[in-house]
Amino acid sequence: MTSAGWFALSITIFGSLCYATASILQAVGARHSVGTARTMAHPLYLAGIFFDMLAWVGAIVALQSLAVYVVESILAGSLALTVIGARIVLGSRLRRRDSVAIAVTIISLTFLAFSAAPQHEVHTPDELRFVLCGAAAAMVLVGYGAAKVNARGGVIAACAGLSLGGAALVGRSLPVPEGASAGETALALLTEPLTAALLVFAGTGMTLYAHALQHGEVGPVTAIHWTAEVMTPSAVAVLFLGDTVREGWLTPAIVACGLTVGSAVVLATAPATHATHAEEPVPVGPSALPPQAPRHALAAPPLPVLPQPTGERVIWWGPPPIWRPPDRGRPVEPSYRALALPAAAPRFVWAAPPPRRRPRHATTVARLGAGHALGPPPRV
Repeated sequence: MTSAGWFALSITIFGSLCYATASILQAVGARHSVGTARTMAHPLYLAGIFFDMLAWVGAIVALQSLAVYVVESILAGSLALTVIGARIVLGSRLRRRDSVAIAVTIISLTFLAFSAAPQHEVHTPDELRFVLCGAAAAMVLVGYGAAKVNARGGVIAACAGLSLGGAALVGRSLPVPEGASAGETALALLTEPLTAALLVFAGTGMTLYAHALQHGEVGPVTAIHWTAEVMTPSAVAVLFLGDTVREGWLTPAIVACGLTVGSAVVLATAPATHATHAEEPVPVGPSALPPQAPRHALAAPPLPVLPQPTGERVIWWGPPPIWRPPDRGRPVEPSYRALALPAAAPRFVWAAPPPRRRPRHATTVARLGAGHALGPPPRV
């Protein structure tokens, strides 16, 4: 391998380390914030996004000198670094098979590094540009259709892996002018159709991967994602882009690539992977609220007790009375109609009329008798 190849290999390993660092920082940022908006604005989460972008740019640069299977396998090995970092920083549990998978990953990546041969520059005809741009548009439609019909997380994770693998193929095929200034290189890349395909592949892959994590389990989604991202683009690059393997290292390279993907599948189910993909941020520290007691339903208010009707007693004086209907008041409300009792009929009681009061002058006349002189009658 040339010095440019070793430099590209070191950039790829650094990118794998950046991916692992980004996962740890985003997990810590999610644990120290509440809500999606605050999580996205947390400084640690923003730092994780920066490391993700740095790793992605480094992978695009490394693909100019390394084969796709080497770069993608090393990036898949970032799961081993993530598990180790989660064990140290987050205190997650490390299973025995996780330790074995980490050791297998390190050995496999070592074999892949030695199996990489110097890669020649890819010739990019118009037909290849058309195929890659059409594949980018097709992945957008397929991914959107899978998300629209509520496909399972595994299907969307496979689409996400194929999209990011397509971005790796575009990065391998992207023509970069040699010996040109920075301005000329930037202008050439901006006017290159493959640049648009690269951005579409990358944006689609990241969006679908986030959607798959929201609608599926973290372990299977991550395993399917890395399998689709490593295996299919590596085969396409060897068959159609002219990626080569060092002479005599074809079988070790195939075995090492398979072991790397298998180790990634095992590590995708590790507790550390679940710890670094927290879907709902959990508040910690003094701002965390204590669990609230369950609220019970309020008892219905007691029904009003209506006064029992006692009837009406009317006493008439003098001659026989003329019947007068009793005052029944307001009509009973519909809600209490079933509880209302019929009003009792009034009772009529007859009484003798009181004796008439005789005037005082009449009593005086009766006492004096007839024939006495009387003055004017006294005032009553």
